[in-house]
Amino acid sequence: MTEIDFGLVDGIIDGYDRAPSAVIAILQEIQERYRYIPREIFPHLSSRVGLSEAKIFSVATFYENFSLEPKGKNIIKVCDGTACHVRKSMPILERLRQDLGLVGGGVTTKDLLFTVETVACLGACGLAPVLTLNGKAYPAMTPEKASELIKGVADAESRSVMASEGTKTEAA
Repeated sequence: MTEIDFGLVDGIIDGYDRAPSAVIAILQEIQERYRYIPREIFPHLSSRVGLSEAKIFSVATFYENFSLEPKGKNIIKVCDGTACHVRKSMPILERLRQDLGLVGGGVTTKDLLFTVETVACLGACGLAPVLTLNGKAYPAMTPEKASELIKGVADAESRSVMASEGTKTEAA
């Protein structure tokens, strides 16, 4: 469970003058900070902006870009639009799920390093099959290229963690 910094949340809310009309922007900023919208936010947000929890929850669940479940640090979106599907995007998705150990419909790795989603279209049909990693498009993707891509990200993350742990050890 994520620990919520309500001071940070209040700063976001106050940045929009506690305006009920700004609830979407407020939710976007909260999600940007936590990579999802923690459920504990709803009662607090309700009391601060003067909208019912149900109204705020309905906004958060109406828009596809909002998530009530934790997302990984790295978001992979696999296009399954017509052009990508015809050019074999599903084997790419299957390989990613296999490599990341995502089973039973899971989309986020246990270590919260990756989230894998499918999207109806990325608007890059000429690059099919395509996926995005943190918003950057990777064209002419194959299952093998997808495996290499996530391995590179995971290796870079591992090096980053080791470097920060080394810094902590030196400081101690």
